[in-house]
Amino acid sequence: MEVLIPALAPIFAAGLGIQQLGEILSPLLDKISTEYKKVVFGLISLTLGLVVAFNFDLHVLNPLLGKTNVHTEWDSFITGVIISGGTEGVNSILKFLKFKKEETKNEAASKLPAGAADAAVGGVPPIGTALAEINKK
Repeated sequence: MEVLIPALAPIFAAGLGIQQLGEILSPLLDKISTEYKKVVFGLISLTLGLVVAFNFDLHVLNPLLGKTNVHTEWDSFITGVIISGGTEGVNSILKFLKFKKEETKNEAASKLPAGAADAAVGGVPPIGTALAEINKK
């Protein structure tokens, strides 16, 4: 997790910047028909996302996968596509990470010996109760 935050922070910032630029350009492009406006915004965002990802050497796949064998150009390309999605692109990654965290936590809880989740030790709440409280949050 300590690798993901520094990897995602610049991607989030770049996505937010591109999203805000879109808000600024929106009134200028109001003269374009609605269907073309979305395509133009998409192409501008994609171009800027790719330029930022390649020029600043931003990568999201290697930190997410915990590997270093993803080809750098592909990693930069995917990162550029994510950046072009604005904050929604990074938000999708964060939702995925939360899902994986919950899945790992539930898998670990299911591997506990029978009765271990319900036993209190030295005033510490039972693991099953603690996990239930964490899941509520």
